[in-house]
Amino acid sequence: MSYKSIERSKLPLTQQDFASDQMVKWCPGCGDHAILSAVAKVFPEIGYKKENYCIVSGIGCSSRFPYYVNTYGFHSIHGRANAIATGVSIANPKLSVWVATGDGDSLAIGGNHFIHVIRRNIDINIMLFNNKIYGLTKGQYSPTSDLGAVTKTSPYGTIEQPFQVGELVIGAQGTFFARVIDTNPKFITEVMHEAAKHDGTAVVELLQNCVIFNDGTHDFLSNKETKDEFQLILHHGEKMIFGKNKNKGIRMRRNGLAVVDIGPNGEGMEKVLVHDMYDPNPGVHLMLAKMFPPHFPIALGVIRAADVPTYNELLQKQIDESLKKSKIRCVDDLLNSGDTWEIE
Repeated sequence: MSYKSIERSKLPLTQQDFASDQMVKWCPGCGDHAILSAVAKVFPEIGYKKENYCIVSGIGCSSRFPYYVNTYGFHSIHGRANAIATGVSIANPKLSVWVATGDGDSLAIGGNHFIHVIRRNIDINIMLFNNKIYGLTKGQYSPTSDLGAVTKTSPYGTIEQPFQVGELVIGAQGTFFARVIDTNPKFITEVMHEAAKHDGTAVVELLQNCVIFNDGTHDFLSNKETKDEFQLILHHGEKMIFGKNKNKGIRMRRNGLAVVDIGPNGEGMEKVLVHDMYDPNPGVHLMLAKMFPPHFPIALGVIRAADVPTYNELLQKQIDESLKKSKIRCVDDLLNSGDTWEIE
C-alpha cells in the first residue's frame, strides 16, 4: 500500500493519542525510552488513523513495544516478528505495519526471516534496536557484539566477526536502510517519517544503549567530545560533511571512499560527494553503510531509499490478472468445475 493510499485521520492526532496505559518497564536510562518517544511523536505526524497502525514484535526488551503504543499490535515469538508482519501486511494492505525487533531477535534466530522479508520487499517498517547484547536474557553476546567483547557467554572475549546491519540489509537486496542513535530523538523522528514514506521494506537500525549489560557501547558516537568527529549526518542532495568545524568530507577514490580535509576557504569542497539516497545502484550506499572508525565516521540518516516494486504490489497485480482470465468466480464455480456428475 502506497504511503499516500492508507486512510488518514480526519481529526488531528497528538503524541498523547498514542500513549499507552501500560507501565513502561524498561530500565531507567535505557535508550528504548527515547525511541518510544520518537515513534509516538512521528505517528501523528504521518497522520494515519490510529486503527491503521499495527506494531509487531518478537522477543526481547525492544519487543515490549506493542504494549507501550496505543495501536493494534502482536507480541509474537522469538525471531518470527518479520514473518508475522509479512502476513499482516499481505492480508490487510490498508495497515501501516511496524516491526520492533532487536539485534538478537532478527539477526540470530530470526536471521532467515529477516533477509527474506528484505529480499521480497514486503511493505513494512522494521525498527531494529541494536545494543550489541542480549539484554532481556541478561547479557549474552549477540550477532552484532564487537569482536573480543567480554560477556556472560564469552568470558574470554568473542571470537566471532559481528554482522554489520547495513551491509546485511543491502546484501539482501534491501531498498531502504537508515541508521540513527538513541541520543538524537528529533533525528529519529525525521528518519522514521522517511521510512513510512517508503514503499517496501524499510529497515532503520537504532543504535541503542543498554545501561545494564553493555553500557557505553556507542559512547564514541554519543560523547560530546567525540561525536562530531564520528557522526556523518546524511541528508539527500547535500554534501557529505562532518567534523566539529565541518572541515571534513567524504570523497570517492579509485579504491573506494576516503576522507578529505576542507580548507578554511572551502578548499577541497569540490571533491566532496553529494548524497543521493534514491540512487538505484547500491554501490555507494554499501560503502557508506560499511564505514566505521577509526578511519571513517559512521553514516547516520537515510543511506538508501531505492524505488523498487513491492511484493504487495506485484502479488495484487498477479491476482487481478488471474481473475480476469479465470472462469471460476465463486465457490460454486470451483465445486462445479472439472469432472462433475450427478448421482441418481
